[in-house]
Amino acid sequence: MSTITLNNITKTYNKGATLAVDDISFSVDKGELFGLIGPDGAGKTSIFRMLTTLLLPDKGTATVVGYDVVKDFQKIRGIVGYMPGRFSLYQDLSVEENLNFFATVFGTSIKENYDQIKDIYEQIEPFKDRRAGKLSGGMKQKLALCCALIHKPEVLFLDEPTTGVDVVSRKEFWEMLKRLKEQGITIMVSTSYMDEATLCNRIGLILGGKILALDTPAKIVESYPEKLFAIKSSNMHQLLKDLRINDTLLNCYAAGEYIHLSFKNSSGENESLLTKYLQEKGQTDLVFKETVASVEDCFIRLLGNPDGNSN
Repeated sequence: MSTITLNNITKTYNKGATLAVDDISFSVDKGELFGLIGPDGAGKTSIFRMLTTLLLPDKGTATVVGYDVVKDFQKIRGIVGYMPGRFSLYQDLSVEENLNFFATVFGTSIKENYDQIKDIYEQIEPFKDRRAGKLSGGMKQKLALCCALIHKPEVLFLDEPTTGVDVVSRKEFWEMLKRLKEQGITIMVSTSYMDEATLCNRIGLILGGKILALDTPAKIVESYPEKLFAIKSSNMHQLLKDLRINDTLLNCYAAGEYIHLSFKNSSGENESLLTKYLQEKGQTDLVFKETVASVEDCFIRLLGNPDGNSN
């Protein structure tokens, strides 16, 4: 059963001059942790704001727990939790005052729903008298999540919740989401961090307001059509330049300490011919191996081939 549905949703700005969301349709199942993955400006926030009834779609329909985002906006606001990308709590109020305020808005109290936030709140409770604006990035993140959960929402919308926080806080946050999912809460999260995609049940890769791929992270990776190789040398900057002018390659790009590449045509001689070409270019200490595609590799390929076809 789908908890969230979007049917041909479109959103424009500047009197139609800027297309932010382009005829998007997908659904999120009950109890699922669904990730919307893409860079800044891809349309993620516009989708979240429409689903949380803060923006009206120009075209199409959408529902949350069966309620229409236009007709039933008041009902939706009572059953969802929303954590926007930018920290939006009251900076001059303390941790406890912020939490009390949001509980009151939803007609409840910290005491009544403490079990819902206990695991998270215990981590920030020692700082309950500190002003929210004085918290670290990770602590702000936990407070914002507590405020989004205090009324026991059925659906949780988290728009780029880990942007600007350290690696440890990011890991802790995803552990918290895993525990919330076990409670049966449907979670929709957006992120530009490709490594977080693998932590979702399903993902939608989005760019320019369009969904490029929609499936489980494993199936998206499995769909990568070409053999993928990793290469490095003693002069990585020049190596990338040399690879970019080689017309046998479909694509090549930096990926950590290696450069990832794939060939236009499948041939048993590809590796040896490329190695010879690079040696003639003066490249030394070459390491060349086949590698497994990641979600990021799939996304980069789709950037150049949005229809999924080879060049």
